[in-house]
Amino acid sequence: MTAELTLTNVLTRKKESFEPVVPGQVSLYVCGPTVQDYMHIGHAKTYIAFDVIVRYLRYRGLRVRYVQNITDVGHLLDSGEDRILKGAARDRVQPMQVVETYMREYFADMDALGVGRPDISPRASGHIPEQIEMIKTLIASGHAYEVNGSVYFDVSAFPEYGKLSGRRVEEAEAGAREAVREEKRNPEDFALWKNAPPEHILKWPSPWGWGYPGWHIECSAMATKYLGETFDIHGGGRENMFPHNECEIAQAEAATGKPFARYWLLTGSLTLDGVKMSKSLGNVVRIKDAVAKNRPEAIRYFMLSAHYAGPIDYSDAALEASTRGWERIAGAYSAARQWLDRDKTVDGGPQTTEAGAEVAQAVTDLRARFIEAMGDDFNAPVALTVVQDLARLSNTLINANEPPARADVAACVALFDELAGGVLGILPKTADTGSGSAEREAGLINLLIEMRKDARARKDFAASDRIRDQLKALGVVLEDGKAGTTWKFDD
Repeated sequence: MTAELTLTNVLTRKKESFEPVVPGQVSLYVCGPTVQDYMHIGHAKTYIAFDVIVRYLRYRGLRVRYVQNITDVGHLLDSGEDRILKGAARDRVQPMQVVETYMREYFADMDALGVGRPDISPRASGHIPEQIEMIKTLIASGHAYEVNGSVYFDVSAFPEYGKLSGRRVEEAEAGAREAVREEKRNPEDFALWKNAPPEHILKWPSPWGWGYPGWHIECSAMATKYLGETFDIHGGGRENMFPHNECEIAQAEAATGKPFARYWLLTGSLTLDGVKMSKSLGNVVRIKDAVAKNRPEAIRYFMLSAHYAGPIDYSDAALEASTRGWERIAGAYSAARQWLDRDKTVDGGPQTTEAGAEVAQAVTDLRARFIEAMGDDFNAPVALTVVQDLARLSNTLINANEPPARADVAACVALFDELAGGVLGILPKTADTGSGSAEREAGLINLLIEMRKDARARKDFAASDRIRDQLKALGVVLEDGKAGTTWKFDD
């Protein structure tokens, strides 16, 4: 597969041709969750996006090492409150009970959404020595200083601070993401290590006394440990670009003297009915609740209907529209599978037809369009339109007046599996038994189309029209063409 792969690099603000550090291999780090509560649907947007990115990179034959951290050492809120300790107080349990509970819940949510597990999921608490060693290096190089048992990064000693976000030091809010401490040389300096008071539960010994790491140091330490001092792609949500990602770059590059990540891919925000999700506003939708109400594949379809770097608004209406779009694909795929299962060769259907070459070319063209779309900065919305075109091709074949060649239908099914299943992850995992399943619905629609075809062959046009009108009343529109009858949902 030789098609070019271009990425919009947030670091350079340019669309660039992707050239990995090691040819044929991709090193990828994505900021993972702080496991102190249930994950909400906004988190799902980021992790679905990078799941598809990883799938596509592997589809292209690249070897991917995907690292996603688990933050189980609570970083501070603006108030100075530790997230993990806050969760422990809320649930009235020990901090590590909070971590274990919500880490399991996180992976259960990802499994439900069809998001593959990272190759490595390092926990911050398991990498305290690596974080301490990086801090010692930064102190030795003059990029950090210790005061009263805490260690701070000296932002003024790193002139390139702000190169990712475009924010200058003087524009930074004093104490962003951590409590302002007068002991810091400058308000913009950020904590690498924090002195722990006696009552603090999560703390470790260090050269500066008992304490715990700052928020940012864990990602720099773990990314370089598992991917090297310079690696290919760093991903995450755009909301963490400043200060978190900015601080990651400063720490890592000051410690190693080398570029950190070469390409930065950041996902856009998700709003709920036009309003940013916030626990304080009470408008947070948990992933587990969304999955309980909707097909996980339809949720993936919804998230992929907008470019990963752009915003998307979550609403019942938007999700319903995406569900119908997904149902067209799932229905066409299911109908084609069912058609093959009926083994029409036994009933006299042909192995090949004169249209075979045209179908083969159409399949080739669809695959090429898909690769072109995903190769252009992982443009999933355009890729989805390609899969919708595949659904139309498949429906046209199986609803044609003349039986299609099995090889043609099989080629469509294989392309569904390859693109919609393997890369986008939106094919139905199992056949539902519920009356509203896309699989059963598609089968019934195609059965009625067959009955209508028989009625027209008998010149029973009243019966034919009745089937068409009843389907229309149910929101299914039939389209008769030279190749046969296709169907779609009426939007």
